[in-house]
Amino acid sequence: MKRLLLLGAGHAHVHVLRQWARAPVPGVELLLVSPYQRQMYSGMVPGWMAGRYRLEDCAFAVEPLAAAASAHWHHDRVVALDAASRQVLLGGGARLSYDLLSLDTGSVLEGRGLRGAAEHALRVRPIETFAQRWTDCMAAAGRGTGSGPGLALTVVVVGAGAAGVELALAAAARLRPRGRVVLVTGGTAPLDSHPLLARSLVARALRRAGVTVMRLPCAEIGPDHVHLQGEDDGRIDLPCQVAIVCTGGEAPRWLPESGLQLDGRGFIATGPMLQSLSHPEVFAAGDVASRADAVRPRSGVQAVRAGPALADNLMRALQGKPLRAWQPPVRTLNLLACGDGRAIASWGPLAASGRWAMRWKDAIDRRFIAGLQGATPPAA
Repeated sequence: MKRLLLLGAGHAHVHVLRQWARAPVPGVELLLVSPYQRQMYSGMVPGWMAGRYRLEDCAFAVEPLAAAASAHWHHDRVVALDAASRQVLLGGGARLSYDLLSLDTGSVLEGRGLRGAAEHALRVRPIETFAQRWTDCMAAAGRGTGSGPGLALTVVVVGAGAAGVELALAAAARLRPRGRVVLVTGGTAPLDSHPLLARSLVARALRRAGVTVMRLPCAEIGPDHVHLQGEDDGRIDLPCQVAIVCTGGEAPRWLPESGLQLDGRGFIATGPMLQSLSHPEVFAAGDVASRADAVRPRSGVQAVRAGPALADNLMRALQGKPLRAWQPPVRTLNLLACGDGRAIASWGPLAASGRWAMRWKDAIDRRFIAGLQGATPPAA
């Protein structure tokens, strides 16, 4: 009996589990390791923060997916991987061996290099922890469901990528009419790597929401303030009650000792078959991996797109069949929620915004999560 071990219940592995439930490979034992009983869908989290969704609308249970695929689910976290001996060590002490390994654990965000982030900030990854801490902050401020306007808060979001912008806009919508949101970009304009039209629409949305943009580096996060690095080495103290760090994903700390070939940032280096460049029995997709031959931004969209190819190649590898190369799309449709019922849709250099875009995004998101929750997707 061969053993396929899945680390993580991310978007790509969800497709593997659903495919396995439909057509399992005979003579293969399937194991899943995931530390959370439910998995949050990142695309809906800003809408939940803004008060548009309930938390249960944005998550799916892991156990039913594992059960449908007849997978043995280990409710635990990975603390070490030894690719040479083909063994994984879990936090509870269990050691799991494998014939074939697939990783879709996602990235982490520990705020390495940003003083005080681990102690005082809400870090957006893991999303499950962030959701609980944001809920606690809103409850403490009297801004829970049906509790009225609550206390006036200042929220500082550190990070100028798409996730940081969405979270800043969501926080502004949630705190309205009392509250202030500041977006700290580190010196660049919000969404600086995106095409001009998308950047222009984002800047307009931030102004409309009343978000203050500060194009300065963040030097340190304290218990009730954020230190910014001003001009001429000066420091600016920005008082706040909540600091959210959204500066980009980091590789898990156990990867450097795994023996796998990694890229320059510590993520698993993979090729066109989604295989590790150093260990052909190891596959990886999502934010934990990096394509050496086709560099793409890390995003949930890319992870979802990789799911069918990953499932197909895992099954082919188990059956001794030739693997198939997969090329991630150069362009993807990006839908950025503005928190106020509008969204920004972008495709390459093209971009537009409006309530129609938010309705589009809402329909896509609800359809995706409904399938994972076992509900019947709504008609198109």
